[in-house]
Amino acid sequence: MNVSRISMKNYARMMQLSGSASIDGSLIFDGVHLDLPHGEWTCLLGASGVGKSTILKLFAGLREGIDFHGQLRSEPRHIALMAQDDLLLPWLSTSDNVSIGSRLRGEKPDVDKVSDVLKRVGLRDHGKKKPHALSGGQRQRAALARTLMEDCPIVLLDEPFSALDAVTRANMQELTTSVLSGCTVLLVTHDPGEAARLGQNIFIMRKHGLQKIKSPSGSIPRSIDDHEVMKSQAELLKELRSGT
Repeated sequence: MNVSRISMKNYARMMQLSGSASIDGSLIFDGVHLDLPHGEWTCLLGASGVGKSTILKLFAGLREGIDFHGQLRSEPRHIALMAQDDLLLPWLSTSDNVSIGSRLRGEKPDVDKVSDVLKRVGLRDHGKKKPHALSGGQRQRAALARTLMEDCPIVLLDEPFSALDAVTRANMQELTTSVLSGCTVLLVTHDPGEAARLGQNIFIMRKHGLQKIKSPSGSIPRSIDDHEVMKSQAELLKELRSGT
């Protein structure tokens, strides 16, 4: 799964957004400038409705209904998007859900690759199961496997773990950072603890710009009980509550 990542750095240079956006005439955000450093995790926090998911959509090339003014450097062909909902098709097996991208493009799924990806996310023995037979954590792992099948150097994550219980969420955070090692990742989250664990670059989004918050030291995923992580979590929560 390394072929498309050879030129990852070139794609990462294109990931930049600067400007303002409106929907149906209502301003969503302005004065935003965001660069996604190559091979790092960038976490974006902020109140609901401030435009975090809009930024993901713009990077992903999903501009319908969004009136954007400014500069946008991206490469949607090399971006994978993982949403909060797993969006698994209930009539397909886990394996078929994981390979849905190939099927939609009219390509023959790579059976060996599907098997390898399922193994990487711990679902090797669940490929024939339908989504209803999977737990919440297993469904999210299937969604992660589907993302990995696209083998993209840039991954956008829109609150993918928010519906999981605390233990499963922590496990998924660790699994995702492992399997997306080397990728350029933008994670939208409402969870200060998640940002403190995973963020190498952390921003709080306001309606009129971004506030950069110093991230804890150490490689990700950082330990939940690390002193710097807990301190960063508290600082992030304080800033989010201030609304300034």
